[in-house]
Amino acid sequence: MLMNVHQTRLDDLRKELKRRNLDGFVIPISDEHMSEYVGAYAQRLAWLTGFGGSAGSAVVLADEAAMFVDGRYTLQVREQVDGQLFGYQSTLSTSIPAWLAQHAPAAAKIGFDPWLHGKPWVQACGAALAAKGASMVPVEGNPIDAVWNDRPAPSLAPAMVHGNDYAGQSSEAKRSAVAEWLSERGLDAAVISALDGVAWLLNLRGADVERTPVALSFVLAHADGTAELFIAEEKVTPELRAHLGNAVTIRSRDDFVPRLQALAGKKVAVDPERSVAAVFSALEDAGATVLAMTDPTVLAKAVKNPTEQAGQRAAQARDGAAIARFLHWFSIEAHKGELDELSAAARLQAFREDTGLLRDLSFDTISAAGAHAASPHYKVDAASNIPITPNSIYLVDSGGQYLDGTTDITRTVWVGPGLPSAEHKDRFTRVLKGHITLALATFPKGTAGSQLDSFARMHLWHAGVDYAHGTGHGVGSFLSVHEGPQRIAKSAGGQAGTGQELLAGMILSNEPGYYKTGAYGIRIENLVLVEPRQIDGAEGEFLGFETLTFAPIDAALVERSLLSGEEVAWWNSYHARVEGVLAPQLDGAALAWLEMACARLPTA
Repeated sequence: MLMNVHQTRLDDLRKELKRRNLDGFVIPISDEHMSEYVGAYAQRLAWLTGFGGSAGSAVVLADEAAMFVDGRYTLQVREQVDGQLFGYQSTLSTSIPAWLAQHAPAAAKIGFDPWLHGKPWVQACGAALAAKGASMVPVEGNPIDAVWNDRPAPSLAPAMVHGNDYAGQSSEAKRSAVAEWLSERGLDAAVISALDGVAWLLNLRGADVERTPVALSFVLAHADGTAELFIAEEKVTPELRAHLGNAVTIRSRDDFVPRLQALAGKKVAVDPERSVAAVFSALEDAGATVLAMTDPTVLAKAVKNPTEQAGQRAAQARDGAAIARFLHWFSIEAHKGELDELSAAARLQAFREDTGLLRDLSFDTISAAGAHAASPHYKVDAASNIPITPNSIYLVDSGGQYLDGTTDITRTVWVGPGLPSAEHKDRFTRVLKGHITLALATFPKGTAGSQLDSFARMHLWHAGVDYAHGTGHGVGSFLSVHEGPQRIAKSAGGQAGTGQELLAGMILSNEPGYYKTGAYGIRIENLVLVEPRQIDGAEGEFLGFETLTFAPIDAALVERSLLSGEEVAWWNSYHARVEGVLAPQLDGAALAWLEMACARLPTA
């Protein structure tokens, strides 16, 4: 039945493309803001293909179609997307421009929605197709929307004020800093397209995208400190108007393009990584001078101020207690063989909701049993849900959105009553060693995330294994759980953020892993804060990490003989702090379990 649904949708799309005289069309996971997570109205790829991941694209030609994903989704795409309808392509070995250059017919017209793609991507595709006389054609009105009869409307949930008690800095101060940035560069305005950039700059939040508290809107920031907010009128409350004041003009979203066109003769900064091609076209066609520059809110947002840092510590302590209650419950229930992935995820969410302060999850919980844990970004649903069986590994990657912080934690636990194998313990301990090595890193100011990535991999490399995802991503303050520009990852392939200098105040994840296809997966993830390091006799400024996440790590999977004395010391120190932070929030059996889970490892 499912295959027939997607076959019908694919057929309908091809008919629509033929009606428009197009030979193909590219479908990304994206919205007008180039968001990672998008609202239901923009889930065009999922509707067409069934793919539920957060990164991927499809290309549909008249007689073939292809689905493109990276290494995180190699297994998931095969479970969710019919291989008879879409060929599977890995972005590690090819790209959409390269694939189109090979597969598109000569002189083909390949459609794309200019409100869903960045300008550099459009240029790369156009260059790849030029050799065979083919071209990329911007469409007016997405052809999928024309055949998606029950497509949801964009959310009209009210935008919310994010007070200074949480933000730590007023919107006026932030806009003044952006105005100074513009003036120093002789610019008149900047386009702020990314939803988290708008939210940070104006100290507003929303409920338009699941798991990310943002409001669908654009901002034009001007060199005089004023700004224009483009947002649906239904979303604007009296509280928001009062909060923004006279210096921020509120306009309809429909006014966005006309206001871009009114910037003729002005110098305007637009971020090519965060603004779609349509924004560039509107400005350039109107005669504005467009400068491709990183959105000025990006780095400022990434460096958390003292209020945001304190809020994150409070959120992590609260969230850690919920995790501990879940792990205690899981230790009692899992070995009975009656749990499944969905029921475990639901119980974890309930423990977070019991805090009374949870606003949302920060992403869909990765509740992965057995072989499903080998898919790093596995997403459980009713179709994929499997039991959590005794004598196996269970991986849970989850997080919460609280007004004072965004959390993200992964724990991998052994489900008894039997003991893990020597291989399980070897791989888990190598992941743990990498996690500890990164947590203990001290590095000079100016170091980029790519320079630290191998710290987390070296112990796995010694065993001839690796993992196919980054080691760390930035995290927002009651914003996106994946926030740039910083990240810790291999620099190969020009991944965004790997060259970004790590600055004091940035928050990142520390999450090495190991995945054995068809068998099991392991990941240990804490969040860390970049902080100054005082070193006697240091020649220059040095930085390190403060660990923010507190929850026990499963000692049953540790091979003690593989740990050095320094690593054991880290384990014991970390778990002493876990107990210190969480014990005051627990009682009874959960507290007794915590005390056992935080027991010291022998030093020799």
